Amino acid sequence: MKTVVAIATYNEAENIERLAKAILGLDLGLDILVIDDNSPDGTGAIADRLAAETGKVKVIHRPGKLGLGTATLAAVRYAVEHGYDALVTMDADFSHDPKYLPAILKKIEDYDIVIGSRYIAGGGVENWPLQRRLMSGMVNLYCRVMFHVGAHDYSGAYRAYRSWVLAKIDPDKIISRGYSFQEEMLVRCARTGARIGEVPIVFVDRREGSTKANRAEMIRSSLMLLRLGFWRF
Repeated sequence: MKTVVAIATYNEAENIERLAKAILGLDLGLDILVIDDNSPDGTGAIADRLAAETGKVKVIHRPGKLGLGTATLAAVRYAVEHGYDALVTMDADFSHDPKYLPAILKKIEDYDIVIGSRYIAGGGVENWPLQRRLMSGMVNLYCRVMFHVGAHDYSGAYRAYRSWVLAKIDPDKIISRGYSFQEEMLVRCARTGARIGEVPIVFVDRREGSTKANRAEMIRSSLMLLRLGFWRF
């Protein structure tokens, strides 16, 4: 499949070059799309240099910090408009190890959405505090009970989508912009009739740079998930 890997960045200068080279080093014929939110640390300039050096990296520069949800929607539009068969989304900080890409791409041959899952046999997390483990576990339990799309990991951002699924959703109808975006995106894609598969991954919390997570955003996203639950009915 003609596949593009989308990476949203904000202040990821320590990671983006290593990550891009690790992905390209797999020799899977992948393109990379970096969506940079005007990072003050020069991440966008590094991405531009990689684009010139490799010919396999594309860059979208955005005027400011617009968030992961809108970056993913920009990647959706790019993949559909440029004729890709599949889109992969992953984090920029090596929390999502590129070593799982071959398994994810193999699985997408038989499914329409493939999730790099922390919550199936062989998956897990490392370096997370207990509070974050409990929050993630409760969110995913709520989603499994409420939405029934056949997935265990609703909140993970390491995913592959077939483009026909992306072409069927209306990005303008997606109301989430924070961490609840992943859950809403999955539920809306599932409503197209997409077949969902999962590949086990171990999520390792970032070693370089600073996390974008904060308590206020977690609270907003939790409230949004309650709203999505009512929307389902």
